[in-house]
Formats: sequence, structure tokens, C-alpha cells
Amino acid sequence: MATTPDGLVRVTGNRVLAGRYPVQGSKNIALHLYAAALLANVPLVLERAPDIVDTGVCARILQHTGTGATFDGERFAVTPADPLSPVIHQELGRQIRTTVVLAAAVLARAGEVVFPYPGGDAFCPRLIDRHLAAMQAAGAEIIPTTTGLRALSGRRGLRAFTVDVNTPYGPSLGATVTALLLAARTPGTSLITSPSTEPEVTETCRFLAGRGVAICWDLEGLHVSGSDWIDGGTFTVAGDRIEAATVAMAAAATGGSVDLDGITLAHLPEGLTASFARAGIALTADGQTVRVRLAGTLSGVEAATGPHPGLPTDTAPQLAALLTQAAGLSLIGERVYPRRDTHVAPLRAFGADITATGSMIRLRGPGRLRAADVQAADIRAVTALLIAALVADGTSTIRGLHHLRRGYGHLLANLARLGAEITVGPEE
Repeated sequence: MATTPDGLVRVTGNRVLAGRYPVQGSKNIALHLYAAALLANVPLVLERAPDIVDTGVCARILQHTGTGATFDGERFAVTPADPLSPVIHQELGRQIRTTVVLAAAVLARAGEVVFPYPGGDAFCPRLIDRHLAAMQAAGAEIIPTTTGLRALSGRRGLRAFTVDVNTPYGPSLGATVTALLLAARTPGTSLITSPSTEPEVTETCRFLAGRGVAICWDLEGLHVSGSDWIDGGTFTVAGDRIEAATVAMAAAATGGSVDLDGITLAHLPEGLTASFARAGIALTADGQTVRVRLAGTLSGVEAATGPHPGLPTDTAPQLAALLTQAAGLSLIGERVYPRRDTHVAPLRAFGADITATGSMIRLRGPGRLRAADVQAADIRAVTALLIAALVADGTSTIRGLHHLRRGYGHLLANLARLGAEITVGPEE
């Protein structure tokens, strides 16, 4: 897997981006499929796995359980272990957000698991109570340890269960997948109420259904009939809607255009495409390509993140960077997390007229941005700053490059092919 050390990126702005861009397999979907792969009884391959740091971390976590896991840059191959070592590696588990989902898969296979609290982005508190509720509903005892948690199913093993995965901010995506993986290997039919319908969930359902697990959606929720045998084979990871949206916004912010290869309009949620349309960005489909063009002058918008098919929270920081170039007032509300604003202060350093009050971000444009030296705090914030640097006068420095590599495999190189002037170097 290609790697980039912790470091910085320098971007010289005022370059119009145009051309074709190959969209990677979805980072968020793949991370949940890596956990689902632990349930299989025979070898399987995930095609189009993204070439990102988190893929390598997950491969090493699986290897630590005794599972064969290899990644060649696109194919994530898994060979089941029997027996499975019921431990999620402490250090590795603290590096990603899907630690508890991986733990659920191990619990379903081995009847017990020891795991650390998850890591990943820390732009706000991200609770795991609904994940633990699913484990407990399935009959597991949760025991705190000095470094995390231990879940034990006991002599009777896991049982069919009913669990509600709703939260004050809407259905929990991760807890839905946790419950889904537990149910897939538990005898009987389990019910997940208020399930998330995010693509990470629906793609995991499609993966499991293709391997023999009976899954049914109805007004009650998600019904899952467990199986003691889950098949292998090959499954292709869907295109990354967040990367596609990021690149679309980068091109539009610079006054350019881009053809996104490897994704369809159906992959892009309505909340995103509607925000693009209101801002003045036109999208058209051509098979597995989405064409992104400016329909006129960029205009300010009012938008709010929300569960699928709403505006994805993982596109909100990039949208804010784009809207610094839009005429008029823009408002972006955060309704998935309590707040998400680590990008606001760095965007102000570029000269953006932007403020955050609670879960609401307010900005006014268009503003002429100037080069800045800024620090990124998480995956999506770093791409927001990258968009700002692409339109700013002068050469900007963005630190915290390791965040970028967690979610985007070849973003910088591919942007350079669109015309961006980008160099990467070590921290000074």
C-alpha cells in the first residue's frame, strides 16, 4: 500500500482544475466491509478497496486475530481463521473509528472479544453506547478493563435479539452495522429498530445477503436471520461519494470542471446534489461517470447535514470552503453530530468570513482568500483547507497530512493531474 509520512502539503492557488478524476472505492463503506469479512467461513476478496492508511490498519487488526488479510493496492483478500483470536489489537484499534464494529464481528465468531475504545477523528464526542446495547441485547456481558472493554457471550452463546439504534441525532450508522454483524451469526431472527439507511449499512446488507444471510427491511426495522455459514467469493466496494463530492467542490471553487469516473449520480445523496444545484453546480450522468460543471456564478446556500439521503456530514467542511467563493450569505447546520467546526478557524486564517455558533456555521462570500499556514485536525477538515488553498492567492502550507492519508488514497496526485500545483514535504 502506498504511504505518506506525517508531513505537510504546499499548494499554490489560483489554478483552474479541469480533467478526469478516478474516484476510489468508498473509505467508509470499505471499513465496515472489512469487519463483515470476519464473519465469512471461506476466503473472500473485496475488490476496489481504497488505498488508504485505514485499510492497512484494518488488515493488521484482522491479522492479529489470526485471520489472513492482504492488500495489494486494490484487492483486500481475507482467509478465515479457526479458531479466531478474540482480541482487537490495542494500539491499532485506537487508530480507527470502526473498532467496535470489528469487535462485534469477533464476538459473533468467537463468543468473546477484548477491544479498546475507538480512535479516529475527534472533532466531537462520539459515543458507543448503542453498539454496546446491541451486544448486551444479544446476550453479551460487557466488562470494563484497564484499557477498554471485554464482551462475553457465556456458555449459551449469543441469542436472537431486538435493539433500537436510534440516537438524539438520528439512527446510528455504526451501531446499525454492529447489530447487523451480531445478528448475521446468531441463531434465529433479530430485529434492529430505527436502523440507519446510509450506504455503509445498505452495502453491508448487500454483502451479507449475497453470502447467504436472510435480511428483510419493513416498517418495523431491519430483520436479520442468522446463519452458521457465511460464504466468501468476491464483492466490489462502491465508489466513494465523499471523495467525489470533495473533488467536485474543489473544481467548482476554482472555476473549473471535472469528470468523476467510477461513480454514478445514484451514489450521490439527494441532500448533496440539491445543495450543489442551489449553489450553481450542474451534475450530469454518463454511465459510470458524473460530469461536474458550473451553471453560472456560485451562490450562497442554506443547508443542513442529516441522515441519508440528506447532506452527508462528511461533506460539510468542504462545502464551507466552497461557499467562501459563493455570492451572499450561506448557513450550514450540523444535525448528525453535536458540532463539527474544526475547519472554521483555519478557514478564517485564509481570510474567509466565517463563524461558528453551536452547530451552525455562517459565512459570507465571495471572498478573496490569501495564502495561509494552517493545521488540519481531521480527515474532512484537511480537504476543506485544501480547497481554500487551491483558490487562495500565493502558496499555502497545510500541516497534518496524516489525516488526509486516512481517507484519501491518491487525492493529491490526482488533483495535480487536474492542474493543481501541489508539493508534499516533511514537517519542519
